[in-house]
Amino acid sequence: MLPFQMCYAVVLSVISSLSHIMVLTLRLTVFNTQDPSPFLLLSNAVVFLCGSVVGAFHKVLMERALRQTFQDTLRCLGIRMKLEIEKRQQENLLQSVLPVYISMKMKLAIMERLQDCKDKEEQQRLVKDNNFHSLYVKRHENVSILYADIVGFTRLASDCSPKELVIMLNELFGKFDQIAKENECMRIKILGDCYYCVSGLPVSLPMHAKNCVKMGLDMCEAIKRVREATGVDINMRVGVHSGNVLCGVIGLRKWQFDVWSHDVTLANYMESGGLPGRVHITDATLKHLNKAYEVEEGNGGLRDAYLKELNIQTYLVIDPRSKNQALNSHSMPKPRVNDGLKMRASVRMTRYLESWGAVKPFAHLQSREGYTQDTVVNGKSRCKVSDILGFSVGSFPSSSLSSKMLGMSFGVLACVLLLTLGICFAGHLQVSGSFRFRSQQALFLDRYSVFSCILALIACGVFLRGSFELNVVFLTLASTAYYIIILSAKAGLFSCYGQMLYNQLNENRTEDSGTILRALGLVKHPEVMSCIYITLFLVTMLIISQQNESCFRQDFLLKNKNRTEQDEIETRENLNRLLLENVLPAHVAALFVGENKKNEDLYYKSYDCVCVMFASVPDFKEFYTECDINKEGLECLRLLNEIIADFDELLSKPKFSGVEKIKTIGSTYMAAAGLSGTPGQENNQDRDRQQAQMGNMVEFAIALIGKLDGINRHSFNSFRLRVGINHGPVIAGVIGARKPQYDIWGNTVNVASRMESTGELGKIQVTEETSDVLQKLGYPCECRGLINVKGKGELTTFFVCTDMSKQQGLGLS
Repeated sequence: MLPFQMCYAVVLSVISSLSHIMVLTLRLTVFNTQDPSPFLLLSNAVVFLCGSVVGAFHKVLMERALRQTFQDTLRCLGIRMKLEIEKRQQENLLQSVLPVYISMKMKLAIMERLQDCKDKEEQQRLVKDNNFHSLYVKRHENVSILYADIVGFTRLASDCSPKELVIMLNELFGKFDQIAKENECMRIKILGDCYYCVSGLPVSLPMHAKNCVKMGLDMCEAIKRVREATGVDINMRVGVHSGNVLCGVIGLRKWQFDVWSHDVTLANYMESGGLPGRVHITDATLKHLNKAYEVEEGNGGLRDAYLKELNIQTYLVIDPRSKNQALNSHSMPKPRVNDGLKMRASVRMTRYLESWGAVKPFAHLQSREGYTQDTVVNGKSRCKVSDILGFSVGSFPSSSLSSKMLGMSFGVLACVLLLTLGICFAGHLQVSGSFRFRSQQALFLDRYSVFSCILALIACGVFLRGSFELNVVFLTLASTAYYIIILSAKAGLFSCYGQMLYNQLNENRTEDSGTILRALGLVKHPEVMSCIYITLFLVTMLIISQQNESCFRQDFLLKNKNRTEQDEIETRENLNRLLLENVLPAHVAALFVGENKKNEDLYYKSYDCVCVMFASVPDFKEFYTECDINKEGLECLRLLNEIIADFDELLSKPKFSGVEKIKTIGSTYMAAAGLSGTPGQENNQDRDRQQAQMGNMVEFAIALIGKLDGINRHSFNSFRLRVGINHGPVIAGVIGARKPQYDIWGNTVNVASRMESTGELGKIQVTEETSDVLQKLGYPCECRGLINVKGKGELTTFFVCTDMSKQQGLGLS
């Protein structure tokens, strides 16, 4: 039971036992003229063997307990550290998508929702009681909004490979993010090759107009240098307007920070009505500039019907750097290949833009590597277990369930055997008592009865794994029984043994008289000394039992603490997964945040057949007003939030599991089907499955129309949905470092958007190729005829029949 390793304890026990037996053997053979009794040596061997077995078993249990405690402590330490890593990663993830003041509110709401998820009945009750979804929108005044579009990029992107397209977009928008940071602007969203940001969020800035104009000029200068270095005909068209915005997050999935207001709409039209390479501003922005820049007439109404309708006075900012190029403060890297004109335009762009070295998406997220046992054992971790957990390793010895069961089963058997052994020795004393002085060795057997009693106490204290109170009762009863046997039932034997020792001492006349008197005091009453021995071991076993009880309680508390922290880990992992899946699709999120996340390359993937849908509520623009009655448009956005949230809830249905929400653009809902294929097999899907995806998208669009009709009945409105669907090859990827965003690009996406914008209210417009597939699937389509599509000329389009009979057939009514 000493604090030694098992091997040292075995060696010490063997040495002590053998030395004692050897000395006793020499005493009985060499220094005694009588024949030694073999039973005496055998009895000593049995006593030492029993003691060694009990001690070895206790040693094994304690070593297992200490080892288990050490592992549990390391596990607890790892959980603590993992919690901190999860917390930091979660904060970084939230802040990479949403402003802090919104992310904190959403985080608390999500945590409460996850807590409620543990009780499904309670969750259902809360859902029924809550008629409205949470709205995280706030109004800001005196801000400037910038919209920028890369002119000529759509034509360039059509010749790009997936890797080239994602690299170009990531490098360009990474540079724009850097310019936005330098000019105190917040990037809001990326829409294809359109980039828009706001200055004056979330903290009001007096120089917001100047910041946006300066950023627009810097973006034009950056594109100019790209054009000069690569020879690719691209340019930047920028529009800026100053006013008020409502900013925040709507919907339940794919959260993206966005802004809404009439001023935001006007800034968008300022971009479309501008000129390539120029910054187009309104009169409101010019007033906030305080003559910081020279301007000239913009004549935006001549190029855009919306600006002409509003009769907005517009201006073009004169870049001071155009007068003197030496004043340029942004030096761009020199092109590495001067004879790049021989290469494809996309290759020249990619090679040049890669020299900018934009940060890859999610590069700021810390890895989820926890602290393993090896890092702690090898001393690589500077944190001590006792410092972090508040206790030392040795203070929590515990035993595993298997060792406890082994102790209970084997312990009871051993206790019964040893108690039986003690009774046998006591019974043998009764037999030996009849011989009294015939054999002096028989009188020494009473001390072996005491030894057997002590071994029984040790066995009970070590093997029995019950509570401390049970051990106290059991050991006390056993000791009391031994006291009765020694002091009452077999008192005569101990008196004879004491008398014999007294006679032997009197025969030794050569010893010192003082020594003889002290020895007589010890051996005069051997029954009293035997009771003292038993009492000492009783106290020792009670102390050991109390120690074991304390260890078991601490072991229970430690395991309970581990379970609590494990639950917290699972809650945070669920929260992280929920956040990630609201930024990226599930099959993409696993590539960016995980146990083996390396983030060594950009994510991009090409798909041969993806069905893309745009669904908008055009009537919402007329419904949206900014007045005191609706809190400057806030109540209008509350209704839009309900519409988008109801649309998002449809995605949780199993039949729409293959539909992936991409983003919302104002009151427009963008989704795609066919993006969640098995990695490496996206382009090997059979034709039937590809066609089934188009059918699922049509059913989803019909379900959206049904949802909007239900909202109309409850809100007494007459909103109608306008849907456009197209299918074909697309490129998917993740761009942006500080605000990573998943998006899809390609001609398929552009045509799907045009199908929506040129469609009719309450109808689903599709291309001719898509209508052919849908009619094979049993969806009747009606030919609309030729329509003029911007950038595509005249196309033949079709309307999907969405009457009630068709909806009932699909089970969606």
